[in-house]
Amino acid sequence: MRFEGGLFQEENKVDPVGGALKRTLSIARCCCYHSFKVLSNQIPNGGKRIVLTAPLTETIDHAGFFIQMGVASMPKRFEAIFNSKYPGWKNVERNPDGSARTMPAGVRTLEAALLREFPEEEVVACYPEDLDLHIGPRTRLVAVSTHNPLGVTFAAGVYASIFGSSAEPVNAYYATQLFRRIHANPHRPNFKVIAGGSGGWQIVHTDAFGQLGIDCVVEGRAESPEVMQLIRRALGGEPLPRHFRAAHPRSRDSILVPEKRTSFGVIEMTTGCGRRCHFCVPDLSPQLDVPKEKILRAVHANLRQGNRQISLATEDMFIWGQVGTGVPFYFPNREALLDLYSEIAAAPGLEHILLSHATIAPAVVDPALIARLSEILLDKSPLHLPAFSTHPRKKILSPLMGLETGSVRMARAIMPSKAVPFSIEDWPSVVIQALTVLNRHNWFPVLTLMIGNPGETDEDVMSTLDLVYEIERRGLFAFLVPSIFTPLLSTRMEGKKGVTHTRELTPLQWQLMMKCWSMNLSPGLYSWWGPLAWRLGAILLWLFRLRRLNGPAFTWPLLLFANALPERLMQRLGKLYAPRPLTVKSRKELLASIKPEHRKYLRADNGDLP
Repeated sequence: MRFEGGLFQEENKVDPVGGALKRTLSIARCCCYHSFKVLSNQIPNGGKRIVLTAPLTETIDHAGFFIQMGVASMPKRFEAIFNSKYPGWKNVERNPDGSARTMPAGVRTLEAALLREFPEEEVVACYPEDLDLHIGPRTRLVAVSTHNPLGVTFAAGVYASIFGSSAEPVNAYYATQLFRRIHANPHRPNFKVIAGGSGGWQIVHTDAFGQLGIDCVVEGRAESPEVMQLIRRALGGEPLPRHFRAAHPRSRDSILVPEKRTSFGVIEMTTGCGRRCHFCVPDLSPQLDVPKEKILRAVHANLRQGNRQISLATEDMFIWGQVGTGVPFYFPNREALLDLYSEIAAAPGLEHILLSHATIAPAVVDPALIARLSEILLDKSPLHLPAFSTHPRKKILSPLMGLETGSVRMARAIMPSKAVPFSIEDWPSVVIQALTVLNRHNWFPVLTLMIGNPGETDEDVMSTLDLVYEIERRGLFAFLVPSIFTPLLSTRMEGKKGVTHTRELTPLQWQLMMKCWSMNLSPGLYSWWGPLAWRLGAILLWLFRLRRLNGPAFTWPLLLFANALPERLMQRLGKLYAPRPLTVKSRKELLASIKPEHRKYLRADNGDLP
């Protein structure tokens, strides 16, 4: 687990009602505090020494997979949408002792690391609303894992800010409420608060330690000896550094895989990637793959404890089984991957398998691998796409892949190894050929794009639009998710600045964003009234709010998104960019461009050998 302080200062306000209201509030506070003191005296054994938790939005796993994407990017004001779609999404399961039945994989990893050194009765992982039942006079450490505490991740920053609320997406709100609850606990002076998870960088980047009541942010792995030393210091009441970096395991055998139920059945599969994109933090970690036996033990443990879904966490699923073999990682180990996923799919009680992250080039390298994985995984997928799937039950596989840009110039600058074993000069052709293979086998990936990169020109955006329109022209489909560039700590781009707010986007950048979402939503608008309602709703929202928030550059792209006017008419009028046709290399031509010394790793059963 990567570990990921005021909000709590009272404001000086004039009381228009007079002293009576102040006295009433004072009495209420005293009564509440007295009630809590009575409750805290009932905490068994004075509470747990170590309490682990995470925001509610990150612990749930029963309300649908895509709710996690939604709560990360939609403003808090739209939470009613989730309440309507998933009316029971806040309902969580507890163990008989009041601990959490499910927790994010990072929390479970830290829990497992702690239980190697501390008795089980001293450690608890619990939901936020149960903190007051476990924090007591004996508590010395509260560790919080959070993914998006301040709402400044890639997707959250752009989609929340479109509606004028970039500071507080849904899950950032719940993270804030969690830290408020911890700060308000009467035993707060007795314990340290350590925060981490993949969102720890947000706290460091914005210097939000005091705002959130955090003593220390840890970045690194929970199983590292340095983290255990830090925890011993916290338990002893010693001062902690504000920012602590822990070392990453250097071998696959030293990776700790917890054997308790995790949210969405997430189990670590690999660390690192190897493609060295300049904007990426996970790729800074060593390239390691978790041994199969560890993965399978965690799978069976999740199923025994009530999970029915498994998702292997990775930056690139296709490197598993190839790390350290002497074969370049960008030539997948087909047999190893098929063996692993076959055993998982056959596990008793398993209903669903969700794919995590992958890179797109391996689909061009080994199409037969994609076909074989589809045979194993499609029946276990919980995702459906009736408009495109050829599966009998319209199921699809949808891993997250990075497209990032269609501009070869920009790709060369920020991700020169993204296409290996192919040249980055052929990046648009690699994307088209990979999507052709993937779609043929009912893989419709989520493709991320980055808008407003440092140094991005109009020509770069036009090149990306050319690629997006080429995808549409060829009848291919992926869920295209554009987001504004976010400089991440420790990456080679951490000191660089691009677009920081949606109002700064150019008309071309807005067109790219709106075109992507127009394509994403089109398969779901089946009824005669659906497109009409969508069109009217989008225009009304633009009239009453969005045109003021996002500026004049937003107008014509919004009409494109709403399908309010014919797209070609707006292009002829010069209001939208008209795409240029792309010259796309065939798969055979791409394979012929591979370095001669690497051609021996190509599989003959895929055909088109140079």
